[in-house]
Amino acid sequence: MIAFVFPGQGSQYVGMGKDIYDSFEEVREIHNKVNEKLGFNLTEIIFNDEEKLNLTQYTQPAILLTSYLIYKIFNDKKNITPSFLAGHSLGEFTALTVAGSLSIEDAVYLTYIRGSLMQSAVPEGKGLMAAIIGLDANKIEEVLKTIDGVVEIANYNSYEQTVISGETEAVKKAMEVLKSQGAKKVVPLAVSVPAHSSLLKEKAKEFAKYIEDTPFNDAKIPVISNITATPITKAQEIKEELKAHFYSPVRWVQTVEFLANNGVKTVYEIGPKKVLTGLIKRINGNLELKNIETLQDIENA
Repeated sequence: MIAFVFPGQGSQYVGMGKDIYDSFEEVREIHNKVNEKLGFNLTEIIFNDEEKLNLTQYTQPAILLTSYLIYKIFNDKKNITPSFLAGHSLGEFTALTVAGSLSIEDAVYLTYIRGSLMQSAVPEGKGLMAAIIGLDANKIEEVLKTIDGVVEIANYNSYEQTVISGETEAVKKAMEVLKSQGAKKVVPLAVSVPAHSSLLKEKAKEFAKYIEDTPFNDAKIPVISNITATPITKAQEIKEELKAHFYSPVRWVQTVEFLANNGVKTVYEIGPKKVLTGLIKRINGNLELKNIETLQDIENA
């Protein structure tokens, strides 16, 4: 069995997807439709504006659009139907689009709104995220309970890497304590938003209104939920997932183990860079991993 997975924030780079954009009229048409829906030129940002591309409200729709179009050309040429889809954080929106739950225009618009709301949720400097390397997630959970202020697990990325998120001072304190408790490395992340923390709960309520105003279909292929690491397919459960997704941890370790335990042998990471491939290798060494990022990758697949 095969699964397709889609990357999240941090995989962006200027010029991603350019070879596919230059080679296919239908890709350029989808870019135009999306730009029209957004009311600004996302294409220009993806190919020429690094500063804007790294702002959350542009990063999210840019990665989604790029990953989806790489998938589309790959699917047109190779026609491989996966048994499951999954995405890391923002990548779940890509997975849902590929599953037919959302139109590409609506998905890109929703992720632009999502990024904008996340960006405005916490004043600059008041939120922080950090990667904790080489300490068991259960141990991290115990330590976080002892810290004053908001600091929570945001991403269970691999057995060696867990990301924490919350108020700047609380995260800094947690980093100190976790280092003293045996973490090999603690690395503050260059992000301006404490993603997947309860600091975003208020903005999530606002986002819920946009979700309700967007048409969703049942997914044609099961998508593994970031929140529960189990498959979701019904339109209503997908809506509820995306409302809580904002402030809930990403259970990537559990997602990969679900895939492996349910017969998946090969995982294709579709989209810019190879971040998820690196994480999956560390979670389960038995899975065959393939990357589809460029036109060359599609031809070679």
